[in-house]
Amino acid sequence: MNQKDERELKALISLTDEPDERIFSELAEKILSYGTKAVPFLEEKWENSFDTLMQQRILNIIHKLQFNKINTELEQWVKSGSENLYDAFLIITRFQYPDVDEEEIKEKLEDIKRDIWLELNEGLTALEKVKVLNHIIYDVHGFTGNTENFHAPQNSYLNTLLETHKGNPLSLGILYIIIARQLDIPVYGINLPEHFVLAYTNELAEEKLEFLDKNAVLFYINPFSKGAVFSKKEAELFIQQLKIEPLEMFFVPCTNLDIIRRLINNLIYSYDKIGETRKIKELETLMKILVE
Repeated sequence: MNQKDERELKALISLTDEPDERIFSELAEKILSYGTKAVPFLEEKWENSFDTLMQQRILNIIHKLQFNKINTELEQWVKSGSENLYDAFLIITRFQYPDVDEEEIKEKLEDIKRDIWLELNEGLTALEKVKVLNHIIYDVHGFTGNTENFHAPQNSYLNTLLETHKGNPLSLGILYIIIARQLDIPVYGINLPEHFVLAYTNELAEEKLEFLDKNAVLFYINPFSKGAVFSKKEAELFIQQLKIEPLEMFFVPCTNLDIIRRLINNLIYSYDKIGETRKIKELETLMKILVE
């Protein structure tokens, strides 16, 4: 930002105590046009202001700037092919934690990945590789399902998952997928009703999850139960107990788009339980981006 723009931006921010709502709306739109570059200047003004109205207006503008950035990033992720699940998980995490430290997150993921890599070798079978993954993720690093506060929104964000080592089936499953795929281990998501699980396949999928072998799934993994392995028959029994039609989509790998849609739906449900209507509306806006 050049000095002229900086001076203009500071002048606009200084007028956020404007009593006329119409005039203030015009000022706010001009500030928003600067994008997230305006945030440090807004934060500085907020810290040095004792005007309650100005402070609240500044907070609202900052929030809108950050949400607009989330929208743009998610749109770009979809347009780029939605191939990197980590990128989307981080974008959704920034919805709640806009200032999250990505370098710290990468370091924590790298620690887990390195510990697993040290235990792997080419001679291991698929089940033996999963045993290594499970041991490092659940026993060494202590990740577990949050059974006490299952529906808390914090279970669905990457930074809190890595801080507390507690999550729900979906967040733990995404973590498992990200780490496995970085190690070229063919683990994918399974969009099972009411409980997200994983599949270990006999090959790495081509683009758009096109497997050469139509029976590519070797077995299933429950990320919420310390990576417990189960068969297709057991998955079919679970569907039978739910009394729903056993559609093929419940047993084959789903796309990253499917996973992020489910993540947003989980958050909508979580925020609905605590009455966060604004967050629900914003998440519904994000969901529209994911509609193919």
